[in-house]
Amino acid sequence: MDKQIVKRVAWFFFVVAAACFFFIFLKLINQGNALFMGSRKEAPEYVFSYADNQPEDYPTVQGARKFAELVQEKTSGRIRINVFAGGEMGNENEVVEQLQYGGIDFARASVMMLTEIKPKFNVLQLPYLYRDETHMWKVLDGEIGEEFKEELKGSGLVALSWYDAGARHFYNSSGPIECMEDMKKMRIRVANSDMMSAMVEALGARAVPMAYSEVYAALETKSIDGAENNWPSYETMRHYEVAKYITLDAHSRIPEMQLASQATWEKLGEADREIISACAEESARYERRLWEIREQSDRERLTKAGCVITELSGKEQVRFRAAAMTVYQMYCIEYIDVVNRISQIR
Repeated sequence: MDKQIVKRVAWFFFVVAAACFFFIFLKLINQGNALFMGSRKEAPEYVFSYADNQPEDYPTVQGARKFAELVQEKTSGRIRINVFAGGEMGNENEVVEQLQYGGIDFARASVMMLTEIKPKFNVLQLPYLYRDETHMWKVLDGEIGEEFKEELKGSGLVALSWYDAGARHFYNSSGPIECMEDMKKMRIRVANSDMMSAMVEALGARAVPMAYSEVYAALETKSIDGAENNWPSYETMRHYEVAKYITLDAHSRIPEMQLASQATWEKLGEADREIISACAEESARYERRLWEIREQSDRERLTKAGCVITELSGKEQVRFRAAAMTVYQMYCIEYIDVVNRISQIR
């Protein structure tokens, strides 16, 4: 009798132990499944690339990182955008080409790079097109800006937002430019753009097309006398070290665009497109604020570093503008209606 009781007690504990083991086993399986499903949920559905040729601390790159951050946040991690700065994915021409066939997903590029694809973009790099910065943003953030975005349809590119690239000024190693006569025969580096060359020639100087990366050495060796660009580029590339005279003529305000590859765009649903478009616009507002801060800080720093800053008199501004008008006839006569609409915006 005692043996039977012992057997029953032993069997009872065996059953209880087996049941406990079974329930623990099931719980571990469920936890494992939960972890697996959680990791699947956290993995992004899309991982995209974004190219910018400027260094990490440049306003456009910081704007790009803000864009990527916003997209990841608004899509709860489903879409991740990796930003490649410093020209890691090629120069701007190469990047635009890769965007067109889907080798790169997103990028920031100057409208200079778009003129061969859509000649109408020449309008936006005309010299002295805008009265000031406020005028430019009224144009680009309004109906005309939307028309230019639409212009890219069918090109393999999708326009997302307008980024600031500031006003471009002349700088040189010879001396202050206070009037048009000071420009005479001066060798000025320009980007590989017929319009930019024509503008410099119209002002009496000699245009020298040259790669951006070669400008410092050319200034240092006196192969060229000067160049033109915005404050952040003048500072970032250290051109002020070899060309300390800068004249604030604001001859060009050439905006830049955030672009998407059409191939990438077509992978996305309408909801994701709307999110990305909204994030691009928000990042543009962020980039413009950064640009304003950067311009001011660069000017203050370079003034202390010994740069000589010249501002044109009202009379000379009129002369510079009048001389540059020949470029309008040469390159944008068929778009003169757009030019007139821009000039009428108040």
